[in-house]
Amino acid sequence: MEWFLLTICSTIAGFSKIFTALLTVRIYLTWFPNINFYLQPFATLGKMTDPYLRIFRGLIPPILGFDFSPLLAFLFITIAGDFFSSITSGIGS
Repeated sequence: MEWFLLTICSTIAGFSKIFTALLTVRIYLTWFPNINFYLQPFATLGKMTDPYLRIFRGLIPPILGFDFSPLLAFLFITIAGDFFSSITSGIGS
């Protein structure tokens, strides 16, 4: 049973790192207005990351025209990844 929990927690921790990288790329690409997000590979990236970002979009109102809700999304995914990583290191030792 312990190996199962170790596998699940390490998988979630690894996924959070990969998803954080995808979110970073997605946010950086929004700085370039000439990128068409309806073409590949940008459409796939948007389909993977936009549902998660939409969760946080209404929580923080835009300030001076800037949307700071991705910061909250990064904070949440980082905390979750660190939590599962610490569980993995605690079980593995």
